[in-house]
Amino acid sequence: MNAQAIKEIKERNEQARAKETKVNTVDNRSSVGKGQEQRNVQVVHQSHPSLIKNTSGGVLTGAAAAVASTLQSAKEAISKNE
Repeated sequence: MNAQAIKEIKERNEQARAKETKVNTVDNRSSVGKGQEQRNVQVVHQSHPSLIKNTSGGVLTGAAAAVASTLQSAKEAISKNE
């Protein structure tokens, strides 16, 4: 790994740490022998910025469209055979 790549990784890690949200909440658990148990917990949400901007919702939208098209084709093929 060259110096530029190491520098970029360090910068991305710093950005990810800057986008951290801590939330205090309650964890509710129940088990057969103990009944219900509550305890205070802290949840940390970390945002992981991506260098590739075209993979957010576009990939899922394209995949959903492909599935819809395939299903429609299958429905048409079944209708023609009946």
